Amino acid sequence: MTHVVVARCVDCRYTDCAAVCPVDCFYEVQDPHMLVIDPDTCIDCALCVPECPINAIYPEDELPESYIDWLEKNAELWEDGECITDKTEALPTAKTLEEWQEFEQAQGMDVDEPSGA
Repeated sequence: MTHVVVARCVDCRYTDCAAVCPVDCFYEVQDPHMLVIDPDTCIDCALCVPECPINAIYPEDELPESYIDWLEKNAELWEDGECITDKTEALPTAKTLEEWQEFEQAQGMDVDEPSGA
């Protein structure tokens, strides 16, 4: 099993998760501008989950239905990215968790937060 970065990371790119990853499985991609996880490298340690300020990382078996396609997107996108291991500034377009939750509710999405957050 792997962990999955979902759409909440798009145009945010908080990197707290990458700084704690013991196997360097986070990659920064440019289209969309976000971080993704290499599923073949992820060891399912879950250290990244509580580090993400917008709860954008889920264990594969907890993915909300509205974000299920992000499992495949992470697997496809990471190869086009650059491995990132240090914490850097978030993008100026970064949203807060509350802003993401309001957006999801306005879209009619029912999204549970990851259990390890």
